[in-house]
Amino acid sequence: MLSNSQVKHINALKIKKYRDEYKEFIAEGNTLVTDLTKSSYEIAGVYALSEWITGNLDVIGHKNIPVYEADPADMERITSLSSPSPVLAIVKIPAGMAAGLDSAGYGSPEQNIPGLFEELSVMLEGISDPGNMGTLLRIADWFGIRNVICSETCVELYNPKVVQASMGSVARVSVFYTDLSRFLENLKGRLPVYGTFLQGDSIYSIPLENKGIILIGSEAHGISDPLSGFVTGRLYIPSFGSTDNGKAESLNAAVATAVVIAEFRRRGL
Repeated sequence: MLSNSQVKHINALKIKKYRDEYKEFIAEGNTLVTDLTKSSYEIAGVYALSEWITGNLDVIGHKNIPVYEADPADMERITSLSSPSPVLAIVKIPAGMAAGLDSAGYGSPEQNIPGLFEELSVMLEGISDPGNMGTLLRIADWFGIRNVICSETCVELYNPKVVQASMGSVARVSVFYTDLSRFLENLKGRLPVYGTFLQGDSIYSIPLENKGIILIGSEAHGISDPLSGFVTGRLYIPSFGSTDNGKAESLNAAVATAVVIAEFRRRGL
């Protein structure tokens, strides 16, 4: 049985103020917690039903992770989900990930983001929906994108809904928060920047490179005018729907991202 202080601490981490204060976040579910225990993240503690602990002794024992046995009533008290999972973990936020890129990152971004000049990265502007953010991380993970660079207006990476929607991808994708205008200014002429627009060149016909940044705008407004000036390749995803009874005006950010990256990968880029 968990103590009241343990329950209070876990529930506090559902609020950003306390995640920032304690430099910790929560993760729930067997797959998510297992993925995090196999990653470079430091696990501060695992709270789980006895059967989960028994079935995962090899993982938690190998890393000497503190484990606290909970009963179903305990899991009800600490869960963020509609149906409690058998396990919840408190995870340490790495110092660099908590703070984002500092001012030194603007002049020499390659020192902060490994592989930036050799591969594709995704850049997100103003993604506010936690479910979309988590899905975008999952898409990046699926297509082998290591780095996601976010505007400071994007939803926080360690929001429980983002972590949950990422389905474990938060453990494998590096996420950075920074001022995108300043960041792109320092990359000008050094990397191609691709952006999705309702007017542009068809993604299926425009030449693409095997390195660069894929810029995705907000769900409501798309890519802002200040950032659109940095785009060197304006991509359009053609619609094949019938216009007789109207058609969808646009794709949401996650779907557009998946279509664009898939075309890069289809070409072997």
